[in-house]
Amino acid sequence: MTTELLFTVTVFVLALLVGYEVIGKVPATLHTPLMSGANAIHGVIVVGVMLVAASTDSTLGYVVLFLAAAFAAMNVVGGYVVTDRMLEMFRARRTDRSAS
Repeated sequence: MTTELLFTVTVFVLALLVGYEVIGKVPATLHTPLMSGANAIHGVIVVGVMLVAASTDSTLGYVVLFLAAAFAAMNVVGGYVVTDRMLEMFRARRTDRSAS
């Protein structure tokens, strides 16, 4: 195992532990706004996919890039859908006066 690989795996494991601790401490009332914002921020992954796509030249690389782009796009769209549904709760409801 090279030193660079060991460093990368260490950073990855530490990021997992810190992320778990941070999300675990969030109260239930703030979980939806936090996750909708985080999912929208994950649009950065789409930029990363485009950067990596410029340097790949294998079929496996293209398949992995396609999957990464699809999941990142779903994540970003899901973040906006959750945010829209959350904001819908705060909009005033229209009353239909013609029904009375």
